[in-house]
Amino acid sequence: MPRRSRKEPAEIICPKCHRTEIIYMPQQEMPKCPDCKTVRMVFRELLTEGKSY
Repeated sequence: MPRRSRKEPAEIICPKCHRTEIIYMPQQEMPKCPDCKTVRMVFRELLTEGKSY
């Protein structure tokens, strides 16, 4: 039986307009920016619990 990987929330950003979104990896692929329409968003940060600034 194959081992299922956990869904991890990740923040992605558009390199052109800097719009940010949260997706769940690895189930979702990198979407195109809804504002720019042609630019593919890039990974910015893996979100984890207990983060402090």
